Amino acid sequence: MTRDHPRGFASRPGDAEQWVRAAEQPVSPAPPPNPYTARLTIDITPELRRRLKLVALQQGLTVADMLRALLEREYPHGSSPA
Repeated sequence: MTRDHPRGFASRPGDAEQWVRAAEQPVSPAPPPNPYTARLTIDITPELRRRLKLVALQQGLTVADMLRALLEREYPHGSSPA
């Protein structure tokens, strides 16, 4: 019995000539490096974590993106310490 499998990692190319030519095409440039290279770890309560995740979900953001924006608003570039 044979089953139709979707083309995956180990599938054969349908058109060998096109497959060979595809290897000759230039590779797209690497994405720019991630500007967020410093990691900040804080301890928060499970309840606060739950609230942060809920707000981020409602805004369509990740918690990290939401907190970055919050920190940028509170401590803008060039501001002096209080």
